[in-house]
Amino acid sequence: MLLKPRPDNVCFACGGGNARGMHLTFEQDDAARRIRGGFRIAGDYQGGAGFVHGGIIATILDEVMAKVSRFEKDHAVTAKLSIEYLRPVPVDADLVIEGWEVERNERDRFRQGEIRNTSGVVLARGTGHFVEITRERLAESLRGATAARPDGNAEKI
Repeated sequence: MLLKPRPDNVCFACGGGNARGMHLTFEQDDAARRIRGGFRIAGDYQGGAGFVHGGIIATILDEVMAKVSRFEKDHAVTAKLSIEYLRPVPVDADLVIEGWEVERNERDRFRQGEIRNTSGVVLARGTGHFVEITRERLAESLRGATAARPDGNAEKI
């Protein structure tokens, strides 16, 4: 199943409603329980000359691992993200991105993701700890949580 960017989603990575976003499209492989994407990352996202910025690499890996929630139709947010930058990721080159779940325990989801070149060489690898969040908590977070400041006033966090 193709997971196209939705126009009502303003996510920087996968949303279609963010004019400056990446508009990443993924495929959901139900049989293998993996999320995959094939991309060419433009030079607009480079760090060192000719290579994708490390923060963009982390964004892509976070996104592919987050999309794994679609298999259980739950919502999980990133609690911890670790990236191994194994080799430079070139801009304007065909890349394969893949994410999958390795373990789940109550609300905790542990996932992995990789960015590979078309020869299968792993260029970057991510591991993530995601925590399931209820629809009610998600809605509350979207409305904006508040916290009391020392002076007694509330402010958005």
